[in-house]
Amino acid sequence: ITVAAVAFVVFLMLIKVLWAWTVPDLFPGAVERGLVAKEITWLASVKLAIVLAVLAGLGKHGAQVKT
Repeated sequence: ITVAAVAFVVFLMLIKVLWAWTVPDLFPGAVERGLVAKEITWLASVKLAIVLAVLAGLGKHGAQVKT
């Protein structure tokens, strides 16, 4: 759970900052046409961060089953 919580905060900040920094440069035509958002909201960042944090928590160390 700790790994997922830390990953959530890290992913939240990275998603918000990196989206606005990279997406318009990578997909300028799609941004101009409105196919891809130039910036995303904090709520959208939270949703993506939750998904990525859960996946990180299920990673190599997060999904260990003790037998």
